[in-house]
Amino acid sequence: MLADHLPSALDLARSQFAFTVVWHFLFPAFTIGLASYLAVLEAFWLATGRDVYLDTYRYWLKIFAVAFAMGVVSGLVMSYQFGTNWSVFSDKTAPVLGPLLGYEVLTAFFLEAGFLGVMLFGLERVGRRLHFLATALVAGGTLLSAFWILSANSWMQTPAGHVLDADGRFVPESWWAVIFNPSFPYRFAHTVTAAYLTTAMIVGAVGAWHLLRDRFNPRARLMFSMAMWMAAFVAPVQLVLGDLHGGNTYHHQPAKVAAMEGHFESERRAPSILFGWPDAETGSTRWQVGIPGLASLYLAHDLDAEVTGLKALPRDTWPTNLPLVFWAFRVMVGLGLLMIGLGLWSLYLRWKDRLYETPWLHRFAVAMGPSGLVAVTAGWVVTEAGRQPFTVYGLLRTADSLSPVAAPAVATSLAAFAVVYFAVFGAGIWYLMHLFNQAPRPHEPGPPVGQPVRTAGITPAPALAADPHPMPAE
Repeated sequence: MLADHLPSALDLARSQFAFTVVWHFLFPAFTIGLASYLAVLEAFWLATGRDVYLDTYRYWLKIFAVAFAMGVVSGLVMSYQFGTNWSVFSDKTAPVLGPLLGYEVLTAFFLEAGFLGVMLFGLERVGRRLHFLATALVAGGTLLSAFWILSANSWMQTPAGHVLDADGRFVPESWWAVIFNPSFPYRFAHTVTAAYLTTAMIVGAVGAWHLLRDRFNPRARLMFSMAMWMAAFVAPVQLVLGDLHGGNTYHHQPAKVAAMEGHFESERRAPSILFGWPDAETGSTRWQVGIPGLASLYLAHDLDAEVTGLKALPRDTWPTNLPLVFWAFRVMVGLGLLMIGLGLWSLYLRWKDRLYETPWLHRFAVAMGPSGLVAVTAGWVVTEAGRQPFTVYGLLRTADSLSPVAAPAVATSLAAFAVVYFAVFGAGIWYLMHLFNQAPRPHEPGPPVGQPVRTAGITPAPALAADPHPMPAE
């Protein structure tokens, strides 16, 4: 009897991959936007010569280094699971996904690795323009990485450009169709914009935190102002991109959208269900509260359009966890609306010249600090849980993708991952919070390269007074 209630190897393998991906996704969602923010700060410093931009750059550079390192480490683990837990999936999709992930390493990862050292340690060792080039290339590398990863994920959502060989393996027929599959442009734009907003929320929260302590700190003012510009103008754009992405998903993955909306019946003037509980057993959304006709309007852009419900689709294609998809979607949209509200409020107070003198705005911005991370995680849950029960949508089932592994083995590795992740990344996040709590201050330069450090009352010996071959200071 007890064995009937224990999770299967499939359930445990899915849980393990979800656990590791959620931890990993937190860091690239932050560093993609932060790398671009650093490039903008350094560009402004070069253009204006104002030290406030350089001070702010240095402040966030340390944070970027820590977050980037944790993102790399957390990402390495996932690739091993393809071989241990999902070997059938790896075998069947390798001709398509192998090259895409290889291109990510050859272009994005090598670009980031090649110039990250110059970006982190070269500001006083190389020319200013060369250092800015390194920062820009690292920022470009993060976007290239997102390009290839999202192309691979989008192909799994809307597979195209392939044929099946005699062994059931997916073989590329058109790389253009594989890379630029039907959902890729929408997913790429929506995800990268989400990463920028995630960074804006964190930067804005840190700036607001320090404004609550000292509203005259120019570096805190700068980071808060730039973050609020991003919230004011990019958050509404994200709403439009989300609508376009939703329309594409409705066309290619109707079961996912029906689960997101909680629709079981196909109907015209379909309501937008704000709250409820989708119940697959009864085939209805219980306790629903909705707005009539709104779902038809934003899904089909026609108030009288018929929206497909789950009952019109084969039962074995329904997402396996309907409430999870339904509520994750609402968390993502709700936080997006709060971001728009924060941006519009900041825009109004900027117009009133009270952007830095309104503590309630700053408190709201601090509270919204983790909202981007929560929203992108909820969006990932919608994307991946909504694709179930397939790994390659409509073509390869999750149950048929699993390695021949026993449940106890997967449970043991999942438990080990949980202990190590919470210890290692918990410590890393604690250190990031420590860095956030440090007030941004003017940079205090050390001695020029090749010059000794002089302490009051101490004179260095003549032979050690200077490097005989000093490097020129910038």
